[in-house]
Amino acid sequence: MYTLFGFKGSGSASVECALEMTGAPYRIVETASWEKNDALAELESVNPLKQIPTLRLPDGTVLSESAAILMHLGLAFPDSGLLDADANERDRALRGLVYIAANCYSCITVVDYPERFTTQTDDAALAAVRAGAKARLHAHWDIFADLYPVTGERFIAGLQPGALDLLAAVVSKWSGTRQHVKTSRPAFSALLERIDSHPAVAPVFGRHWPTPAQTPTGA
Repeated sequence: MYTLFGFKGSGSASVECALEMTGAPYRIVETASWEKNDALAELESVNPLKQIPTLRLPDGTVLSESAAILMHLGLAFPDSGLLDADANERDRALRGLVYIAANCYSCITVVDYPERFTTQTDDAALAAVRAGAKARLHAHWDIFADLYPVTGERFIAGLQPGALDLLAAVVSKWSGTRQHVKTSRPAFSALLERIDSHPAVAPVFGRHWPTPAQTPTGA
């Protein structure tokens, strides 16, 4: 079976959704570099960067990078709906997956770790780097929304969420993007909310981002 290394509230949610849509058997190993539990050594043994998500395939091959993993699953399970059977639509989705990885994910790294991207160590300098990265991130999402307009009740992939829908819904949860697009691109904001609540997505997202009503007392 597949083995998914991931953690709640992380990018592994998109891969977990995709695995559910394929119907393939899988197990989850919960670990992350910021949660140093006993499973971290297992993750490091297959991915020295200790990135999540990391996916170990049934034949032992290891994949990292959310976009690459989603591409693999879409191609390995053509009936899952993760990638369109039409070549033009599939290429359009592949472009979007790489767009998010190259532009949005990279900005989020700067927002989260501004000290890695400046030689200045004072709080004001770090705040300026973070603010600039966040503004660029939100601009990238505005461009994405314009590149992938959706009308009616459709998703980017069609009648059900596909790989690109899943990655967009997860990565847009961070760094204030959802609040930004609610004003700047309301149609895109509505699409993200529909992805969140889709029956193929909601159970997984509910585990990763439980509402207060779903969170056990004391959690």
